Amino acid sequence: MTSASASADLFAPLCLPRGPRIANRFVLAPLTNTQSHEDGTLSEDEYRWLTLRATGGFGLVTTCASHVSLQGKAFAGQLGCFDDRHLPGLTRLADGLRREGAVSSLQIQHGGIRALGEGGDIVGPSDDAGTGARALTGDEVESAIEDFVAASRRAEAAGFDGVQIHAAHGYLIAEFLSPELNRRADDWGGTAEKRARFLFEILHRIRAACRPDFQIGVRLSPERFGLVLPDMVDLAARLLSDEAMDYLDLSLWDVFKEPEDEAFKGRSLMSRFTGLDRTGRALGVAGRIMTAADAVRAVEEGADYVAIGKAGILAHDLPHRIRENAGYAAPALPVTPDFLRQQGVGDPFVAYLRKQRNFVAA
Repeated sequence: MTSASASADLFAPLCLPRGPRIANRFVLAPLTNTQSHEDGTLSEDEYRWLTLRATGGFGLVTTCASHVSLQGKAFAGQLGCFDDRHLPGLTRLADGLRREGAVSSLQIQHGGIRALGEGGDIVGPSDDAGTGARALTGDEVESAIEDFVAASRRAEAAGFDGVQIHAAHGYLIAEFLSPELNRRADDWGGTAEKRARFLFEILHRIRAACRPDFQIGVRLSPERFGLVLPDMVDLAARLLSDEAMDYLDLSLWDVFKEPEDEAFKGRSLMSRFTGLDRTGRALGVAGRIMTAADAVRAVEEGADYVAIGKAGILAHDLPHRIRENAGYAAPALPVTPDFLRQQGVGDPFVAYLRKQRNFVAA
């Protein structure tokens, strides 16, 4: 059982290089929930889902992936940030999160070859036979970068404390990072450095466009989707030394797992990153953190914060529960739809969770 003194470390404030102090080391991970309106405007379900986590004690609340262009829409019911018609809802959300005591981050994303195709062609760094995506032209790459910048400006205008650049899970930015999916021969592909240029251009242009205290995070997943682990470790080191970024969020699927690549077995995937020099920036981890003991262990093994996904769905007030009970563990799955509704999960999100194995009871 986790000791109360060890759990107390999770409640130490987290100060990033910019922006407001985060009250603790609990971050609500960005979670696809399909609850917003089809035009990208905020729904009551999504507002309640997120603000209830702020009420429940999460120090930083990250929204779901919010698409920066109609072409980049990746799932039904996705929150949008590509048009000024999204501003009223985003403003209401940012205000609500602040009122409930949380620091707020709008995650910004382009679906790339995983997009739905609602905004015309499906596009990626290179042609992709499996999805029918075509390669972006050089001018379109520049336009995509500016879409991320414009979305960040809207987040700033709405009152969010910052944005999180979604460079994980095989979406557009991660596709540029992948030598398997990015086969370009221009300045946006070829070497690992050139493949990362798209991400760094987005990061630096957002930093230049937004106010000095605006927080910018980057989310990476270091495996799958054709990514190469040594390249991702090198990329993480570059990001952690880059003054434009405030925190790096690692999506690991399981924070204590070993790498999938046989050549790197023998130590945890997380440990490949926790030893990097952070130069004042924060490093967070996500992946199957389901108990107080898991959260404490992740911090003890080098993370600055824990990004909570599934356990945060099952308990809107997970930080409060861990503060009161150092032996806390998330409820066993599956759970009933009524249980989820009591945790502020709307019916569209319940329907989405039904697609996940053993999550929702019949």
